[in-house]
Amino acid sequence: MQAHLVSKEEVLAKLKTDLTGLQVEEASERRKKFGKNELPIEKGRSLGQKILAQFADFLVIILIVSAVISFFVGESLDALLIIAIVIINAIFGLVQESKADKALEALAQMSAPKTKVLRNGKKEFSPASELVPGDIVILETGDSVPADMRLLETTNLEIQEAALTGESVAASKDGDFIANEKTQLADMKNMAFMGTVVTYGRGSGVVVSTGINTEVGKIAHAISTVDTSPTPLQIKLDNLGKKLGLGIIIISVVVFLVGLVRGIATPLELFMTAISLAVAAIPEGLPAVVTIVLALGMTKMSKRNAIIRRLLAVETLGTTTVICSDKTGTLTENEMTVTKAILPSGELDITGVGYSLEGEFHLLTGNDSGLEALLSAGVLCNDSDLVERSGNIEIIGDPTEGGLIVAAAKYNLNKEELTQKYPRHLEIPFDSERKRMSTLHSYDNNLTLFVKGAFDELMKVTDKVLIDGKVVLLTDEMREYFTKKNEEMADSALRVLAFAYKEFDSLPEKLELTDESNLVFLGLMGMIDPPRKEAKDAILQCKTAGIKPKMITGDYAKTALAIGKQIGLADENSKVLTGQDISELDDKELKKLVEEGDIYARVSPMHKVRIVNALKNNGHIVAMTGDGVNDAMALKKADIGISMGITGTDVAKQTADMVLMDDNFASIVGAVEEGR
Repeated sequence: MQAHLVSKEEVLAKLKTDLTGLQVEEASERRKKFGKNELPIEKGRSLGQKILAQFADFLVIILIVSAVISFFVGESLDALLIIAIVIINAIFGLVQESKADKALEALAQMSAPKTKVLRNGKKEFSPASELVPGDIVILETGDSVPADMRLLETTNLEIQEAALTGESVAASKDGDFIANEKTQLADMKNMAFMGTVVTYGRGSGVVVSTGINTEVGKIAHAISTVDTSPTPLQIKLDNLGKKLGLGIIIISVVVFLVGLVRGIATPLELFMTAISLAVAAIPEGLPAVVTIVLALGMTKMSKRNAIIRRLLAVETLGTTTVICSDKTGTLTENEMTVTKAILPSGELDITGVGYSLEGEFHLLTGNDSGLEALLSAGVLCNDSDLVERSGNIEIIGDPTEGGLIVAAAKYNLNKEELTQKYPRHLEIPFDSERKRMSTLHSYDNNLTLFVKGAFDELMKVTDKVLIDGKVVLLTDEMREYFTKKNEEMADSALRVLAFAYKEFDSLPEKLELTDESNLVFLGLMGMIDPPRKEAKDAILQCKTAGIKPKMITGDYAKTALAIGKQIGLADENSKVLTGQDISELDDKELKKLVEEGDIYARVSPMHKVRIVNALKNNGHIVAMTGDGVNDAMALKKADIGISMGITGTDVAKQTADMVLMDDNFASIVGAVEEGR
C-alpha cells in the first residue's frame, strides 16, 4: 500500500485500525504474520569460505603450485617463503573483508529500542521490535522514528531525514498532506521513516511498514545484493597471472621437448630442469611488492585526510575518471550563512563563511537604518543556541536559526545579552500552515511581538513598515519592491526569511493567532550553505587532470545549480537532472545523458545507483562520495566508495572503501594525486 497517496482515513481503514490503536491480541496475531520489526542480517559466508576465497586468485594458485613443486624438488626454503607470502596476503584480505561486513550490522542498530504506542486505547512503552502494521505510535521531540509511518496528527512536527534523503534541513511534516505518484521520498510530508529523528514538535502516526519492508530495510536488502566489482588492479593482476602461468607452462614444455629431441639428458633430468625453470620464473615476490607499495600509498593518503579501508582501493583511486560528489558538507560548509539583508532603507551584503563569527556588513544601496532591529528580531524570535566546543562554534537546534544568531554576532549583538535584556514571555510556535513564528518580549515598560517566517505569509498580516526609525504605511510600491527582492534572492538559491514586529500595551494571558496582524515590516535576510573555499580550485584540478566531477544531491535543483555555478561545475547553460527526470528515463537514455549532465538534484538512493551504473557502463572508473544511509548502495556499487568522516553515518563508513576525515572535496583530489 502506498500510504502517502491516500488520506489518513483510508489508511486506517485499509489497515483495519483506528485512533485508539490495536488490541493487544490483534497486535500479537499480526506479529506472527509480519514478523518482528527488525532489520535481518543476512547470513554471510562462513570463516572457512572467506579463507578459501583469499586463495581463489589465479596468481596465488600459481604460487601455491610452485611452492608444492619446490618442496618436492628439494627447495624447502623457497617453498616455505612462498607459502608465507601467500598466507600474509590472505590475512590482509580477510581483515579487510571482515570490516566491510559490519555495514549491515550498523543498519540493524538504527531502529529505536523503545517507543510510545497505543494499545487497547492506552499509551504504553513498547520495544520497537514489537511494532506491527496498524499500530498507532506517538512521536515527540528527540524520538527516533521506529518504523515507516503514515502521519495522522502533527503539531509543528519536524524530522531530520538527512541520513535517508540527503537534505540537511529538517523536513516539516503535515498529516493532512496527500502526495501524488511523482512525489519523491524527500517531499513526502505525510510520512515518517524508520531511523530518522524528531527534532521539533510532536505528532502521531500509524505504522504501515516494518522491518525489511521499510525504506531503510529496502536499503539493507539492496546492500546485501549489490555485487562488488573487482578493482582495476585486481583485473590487471589476474590477467598477468594467467599470461605468466600460460607462458611458463609453454616455455617449460618446449625446453623439455627440445632437450628430449636432442638427447641432452635423461627424461627425468629434463623434467626436473623444466620444473626448476618454471618455479624460478614464478614471481613469488610480486604479491608482497604490490602489498608493500599499496600500504605505503595508504600511509601517504592518511596524511592528506583520506583513510583507506581496502588496500586495493589505493590504486583504484588513482585510475578514477569520474568523481560523483554529494553537495552538503563536501562541496559546501554544511553551515547556513546569512549573506544578504534587505532593509526598507537599503541593501547589504554580509561576508563570512559558516559559523565563524568573522564577517563584515557592506552597504550596497541606501543606508543601514533598521539593521540592528532586523538582526535583533532574528535572534529573539529564535529557539537555537551557539556553543563553543574545542575552539569550534556549533549550533544547538535548527541550522537556519543558527545562521541568524551568527549574523547578529558579526554586528556585536550577543544572544545571551539580548535574551536577558528582552526576556520572552509568550510565543506562538512555527507551523507549516502559517509558516511563521512569534515571540513576545518585554523591555522596561515596553512589550514587543517579534515575528519571522516566509515572506508571502508575513506580507498577508503586515500593513506598516519601519523606515529611518519611523513607522509608515506599507504602500503597494513598497510591496512590489520587497517582492522583487525576495524573488531575486530565491533565484540565487538563498533561503529567505522575513521579519516584522508589533507593540503591545499590556501583557496578554496568551497569544492568539489574531495577534499576528497589523505588523510593522523590518526586512528580509537571505542565507545559503556556502561552498567551501577550496572547492573551486579542486574542481578545476579535476578537470585539468581529466577527471569529470559530478554533483549528486538530495537538495533542490535551484540550490544545486547555484552552488554548481559558484564552484565552476556549471554555467548559465547547464541543465540539472532531477530524480523525477531519471525515473522517466530508461537505462539506455540515462547512459547517454550522464556524459553531459554534471548536476543531479532531488535524487533517491536507487537513482544514485543507476547513475553510477550508467557511468561504469560507459567505461568510467567511478568514485562516489556519501554520508547517509541513502548513499550506502551507491558507495558499494561504485569502483571506490568514499564516506565522510565527520558527518558520515556508521553505515556509510563501513560500506565505503575510503573515509574522508575532513569531509572536504579537495582532499579527494589530493588523494587521487597520491593514488596516481
